Amino acid sequence: MQWQDRFRRARGEWMLLTFYERFEQVVIQILTGLIAIVIVFAVWNLGLKIFHAVLSPQNFDPTDYSVFQAIFGAIFTVIIALEFKRSLLVVAQRQESIVQVRTVILIALLAIVRKVIILDLASTEALQLFALAAAILALGAVYWLVRDQDRSIEHDQSAQHRKRRQSSA
Repeated sequence: MQWQDRFRRARGEWMLLTFYERFEQVVIQILTGLIAIVIVFAVWNLGLKIFHAVLSPQNFDPTDYSVFQAIFGAIFTVIIALEFKRSLLVVAQRQESIVQVRTVILIALLAIVRKVIILDLASTEALQLFALAAAILALGAVYWLVRDQDRSIEHDQSAQHRKRRQSSA
């Protein structure tokens, strides 16, 4: 019975959507499916690489920085894809009408952190390191500002809700 109720409710919500909102939902579902496929293959590929590395221990030294870079670079790639997929699911569930700026900034921060982890510091120019540091600082500042703004909006909404409850009591 649960599936029938869910289907009925989803169909009712679908009928309330405009043509563009339906189009948006279809595109989001397609992108979510494609990202899920990419995630599955990325995890599979990462698992195979680690499995093969463990089976041939003469080539696998987890203390070697290049091995560390490769493994954690691949792990961060999966994490970035998962976060991107989650942000699309939030939009698909109509919890938010647009992709949240905070989520986009978080994904960008994760991508830069991944870049820093896989970066070979010995062969990297100082200007590139400075640019990455500046990007991290700028994105961190914007994330902090957006988070602070979201908190003040939530605070204002909860204060309005309390006033309405007090006035109705």
